[in-house]
Amino acid sequence: MESSPTSFSSSGSEVVHEFRFFKVYGDGRIEKYRTTSDRVPPITDPATGVESKDVTISPQVSVRIFKPSMIHTSSPSSDHLNRKLKLPLMLYIHGGGFCLDSAFSSRHHNYVSTLVARAQIIAVSVDYGLFPDRPLPACYEDSWAALRWVASHLDGSGPEPWLNSYADLGRLFLVGNSAGGNISHYLASQMASVGLPAGVSLAGMVLIHPYFGGTDDDRMWLYMFLGGDNGGLGDPRLRPGKSELAAIPCDRVLVFVGELDHLGEVGKSYCEDLKGSGWRGTVELVENKGEGHCFYWFDFDGEESQSIINHIVAFITQIP
Repeated sequence: MESSPTSFSSSGSEVVHEFRFFKVYGDGRIEKYRTTSDRVPPITDPATGVESKDVTISPQVSVRIFKPSMIHTSSPSSDHLNRKLKLPLMLYIHGGGFCLDSAFSSRHHNYVSTLVARAQIIAVSVDYGLFPDRPLPACYEDSWAALRWVASHLDGSGPEPWLNSYADLGRLFLVGNSAGGNISHYLASQMASVGLPAGVSLAGMVLIHPYFGGTDDDRMWLYMFLGGDNGGLGDPRLRPGKSELAAIPCDRVLVFVGELDHLGEVGKSYCEDLKGSGWRGTVELVENKGEGHCFYWFDFDGEESQSIINHIVAFITQIP
């Protein structure tokens, strides 16, 4: 999310800011360099049997829910499965620089569906508000609202039958890529500071090429508040503090960085800061050699891309 040189002019047609994903004109117009990826409807995957459906949580937030074929029934049983038969739940937060992409795009749908089939889990993929229609911190607030909604199914009486019947909220995983990795950390921090109902337990967190503060992209992040309150370059969403890191409420974290990724060093620094914070868990850092930022979108079947999926599946299925 690195920004480019800025050009200033009093003319409304001149560019006054250029960032990695968009430019801003003197009259306030914002032009993105690309649009959100194509959107696909929820389906039953003919190859894996993974089913998906969309649920609207609020006027601002929707999610796509996935379940594997092994628990397929014509309708969820009214007698809730006990925890032993329920499956871990993955809350997935997509990336896109806080201004692009969607939980309903083909790339994120296919990625989550693959993880669901391989790891045999329930997944909830969050479609949060994007800049500029909804400036920061909307993406953080929407994702937290989605997690709270998921938590409302703890006792089996929530509004979504699939979560009531099949999801074990005592084995919750947060998984996010790029900007979604940053948001995933925020959600873990919120779990520690604000809390969720007792019984909702974070079993692990996976950050794939995550964004944190420490690059020129920070100017874009600050701009996306459009004058709203933030903590500047010291904002804990950019640079988590020692006490915040120490309180992360899980004992395992998996972080991927690309060797050629401009965010690689901040991902590595996050791991070092986490280990030095007093946090008592274990963090594993995996570097994708010779690869840039989110390379797996462009070579899904490549060896290194599949290695990421294999690592995530092993990370999730390690939990009894």
